[in-house]
Amino acid sequence: MTAGIETSTIADRELVLTRLIDAPRAKLFQAWTRPELLKQWFAPLPWTTSTAETDVRPGGSSLIVMRSPDGQEYPNRGVYLEVVENQRLVFTDAYTAAWEPSQKPFMTVILTFQEDAGKTRYSARVRHWTVTDREAHEKMGFHGGWALCTDQLTALVTK
Repeated sequence: MTAGIETSTIADRELVLTRLIDAPRAKLFQAWTRPELLKQWFAPLPWTTSTAETDVRPGGSSLIVMRSPDGQEYPNRGVYLEVVENQRLVFTDAYTAAWEPSQKPFMTVILTFQEDAGKTRYSARVRHWTVTDREAHEKMGFHGGWALCTDQLTALVTK
């Protein structure tokens, strides 16, 4: 596991990643909300992010497409539930554009960016609809994948 990253399973349907990052909250928030920045770090290498579209406001939709090394694309659609600039970002895949229910809701993500002695305590809480969904996310590589993406995010915001 990557140094400085804490990951855990909280309750039976939640996964959490926390890290202290030597960058201001605004830079992390922008990296999560600006498409040109999201594309630089969001997918765990050697995967890439081929598309990033964001309408960052409560009720706004997002589309992030991850591309595997063999070129297969995996679209991820969602809706922002809460946006507090530089502090908190909550989104879910339970809905797609215009509050249309998704075929299979999987998770809600709660990101927090807390100032901590000139650095940012970054936390990603991922709440799943079922225990089976949480287990599937762990098997897909939540701990390793989100840790690697957090390394890539850190590299971007600390340039």
